[in-house]
Amino acid sequence: MTPARTAAEKATPAEATPTEVSSGRTASGKSASKKAVAVKTASKKASPGAAVSKKTTTAAPVPPRNESHTALVRRARRINRELAEVYPYAHPELDFENPFQLVVATVLSAQTTDLRVNQTTPALFAKYPTPEDLAEANPEEVEEILRPTGFFRAKTKSVIGLSRALRDDFGGEVPGRLEDLVKLPGVGRKTAFVVLGNAFGRPGITVDTHFQRLVRRWQWTAETDPDKIETAVGGLFPKSEWTMLSHHVIFHGRRICHARKPACGACPIAPLCPAYGEGETDPEKAKKLLKYEKGGFPGQRLNPPQAYLDAGGRPAPPLGTG
Repeated sequence: MTPARTAAEKATPAEATPTEVSSGRTASGKSASKKAVAVKTASKKASPGAAVSKKTTTAAPVPPRNESHTALVRRARRINRELAEVYPYAHPELDFENPFQLVVATVLSAQTTDLRVNQTTPALFAKYPTPEDLAEANPEEVEEILRPTGFFRAKTKSVIGLSRALRDDFGGEVPGRLEDLVKLPGVGRKTAFVVLGNAFGRPGITVDTHFQRLVRRWQWTAETDPDKIETAVGGLFPKSEWTMLSHHVIFHGRRICHARKPACGACPIAPLCPAYGEGETDPEKAKKLLKYEKGGFPGQRLNPPQAYLDAGGRPAPPLGTG
């Protein structure tokens, strides 16, 4: 399962074989023979390592030829299985202890990193531990706490608003139904599925920017609307796998399959990826692009969380499930 093999397979349709050259031979057999040699020489020069440089831009990936829906399902599920082996401890990287903290932290994570949110929420929850407390908070004081997360005025309005809704409409408890969660200020389907999957153990697909980018690269769907992506990808997997699928894909997008410089040469699923070659294919150069190799970037952990190790190497269960 090496990237080099995949690149060679992709190059095959563009390479003329000796049989193909001889089939077009005219009276001049020698000329055709020279063409065959020329084609072979050109194909050797176009090796994966030599073809990719820092300044090289590649064409958009070509869809797998004649891939049936059944073949797509098999490929998608195999990718998920491979990612599950690479990221067995995949989890939401926001710190939280209860559903209220999770919904607030997820709202705050918009347009910033999980690390930044995790640096901010301890002070917020120490001062306002319950929906009732945050509902009565002075907006200016909350804004000061949330300032490091960016867009702090809008986020203050959202978290105070959702806290009031929880207090007034749900008895101070975070609801466990999608239709109720999306009624809360600042909560859309993405946030709702994060809460449902990780606080209540109810399956959901989290379509964030990483998820959108990767499923399109893998050609699981051509949709661009998050709701349509959710539906299309959900149809490829059993519902029971949706939450962990989301974690696997997001982990991979943050660590290896980056937006601008994907580390194709270090990717464990390169043989299954139609977009292989969009990024650096040289293994040694690709390793330098792995964000967790450098000690962790914002929102990314170098090592499995302690909760994962304490659980004997199993992902922590959703809140309230033991």
